[in-house]
Amino acid sequence: MEDKKIIINIGRQIGSGGRVIARQLAEQFGCKFYDKELLNLAAKESGFCEKFFEQNDEHKGFLRSLFHIHGSLFGESPYYKNEFSQESLYQFQSDAIRKAAEESSCVFVGRTADYVLRDMKNTVSIFISANIDQRLQRVCKRHGFDRATGRKYIHKQEEERASYYNYYTGKTWGAAESYDLCINSSVLGLEGTLDFIAQFIRKRFDLQQREIHSEIKP
Repeated sequence: MEDKKIIINIGRQIGSGGRVIARQLAEQFGCKFYDKELLNLAAKESGFCEKFFEQNDEHKGFLRSLFHIHGSLFGESPYYKNEFSQESLYQFQSDAIRKAAEESSCVFVGRTADYVLRDMKNTVSIFISANIDQRLQRVCKRHGFDRATGRKYIHKQEEERASYYNYYTGKTWGAAESYDLCINSSVLGLEGTLDFIAQFIRKRFDLQQREIHSEIKP
């Protein structure tokens, strides 16, 4: 199994440490790491400017204010004139995910990769949550927010993320039945959670045991 591709899909609550853990998993299992990197791939595939994908990243309401979008964001794509839609943007991103997964072992963060790659072999989908106090601490430190602002930020971002995921997958974002493993990173800490998930992946794919030497900083 070690010479075969593996695909790891990571869903995460904001401030859970999910992205940090995902990057460490990519290093440990020799996978390419895709988070916002997917936006660049989707832009190349579509001909749209990457900034357009950035502005609409994991938001369901892609076209809420089309008249306020500058034409330069569309690049030279013919979709600007005749086929441009919310669904076409999602399709571009989904195509980029599939193309990357076909080429090598990957770790994908969010963007419904678990759904897009649902028919691909050797995939595992994981959702990482955390207690709200720890999430607030990380978000406030990262963005310089006070706790009230941090709480509003988390609520708004996760509401949009859940709406996006639920709309395109027909599943429920963060619900246990949508994933192979759900884990609260507050219980074991980030390093302990990394160890636990890595062990789960090894057993899932029957990989040989090896130590994890990476250090995670909160």
